[in-house]
Amino acid sequence: MTMSSESMKEHKKQSPSRVKVGIITLSDSKSQLKEEDLSGKIIKESLEEQHEIVSYQIIPDEGELLLKTLEMMKDKKAEVVFSTGGTGIGKRDITIETIKPLFEKELNGFGEIFRYESYKELGTGAILSRATAGVWQNTFLVALPGSPHAVELGMKIIKPELGHLVKHMKH
Repeated sequence: MTMSSESMKEHKKQSPSRVKVGIITLSDSKSQLKEEDLSGKIIKESLEEQHEIVSYQIIPDEGELLLKTLEMMKDKKAEVVFSTGGTGIGKRDITIETIKPLFEKELNGFGEIFRYESYKELGTGAILSRATAGVWQNTFLVALPGSPHAVELGMKIIKPELGHLVKHMKH
């Protein structure tokens, strides 16, 4: 059961219905072997009808390259940047270490809800996820795991709030 307040409904009505989005897939194998990027495709397809995709990049798991790609997307006026991949605990998983220091404000609730919903589906393995979201220089960053199923779950949680998040971030 979900409850919503009248003020929340009013806020959502006043939020932009269309936002500019960047998508980054971090994957050594997909960037080099040109494997199909199912997770990036899920993000793109779930947003492109309602929102504007300003950039979609597949890059290796490299922190410097991730920072350059974020800057480029910000220059293209992306208001929200979704990344997929690099959120695990492996040696090459650098997404969280790279973006968390950028956050001016972190939305802990996103990661908490993501892990809770993952736990309901997958059990205790959900503790391996470090999915997170936060604000960096008027750009909302969302770091999702690399698995297509995790991306679908993350989009289900965040997509209904995109315009609302952008509205609050800018005020």
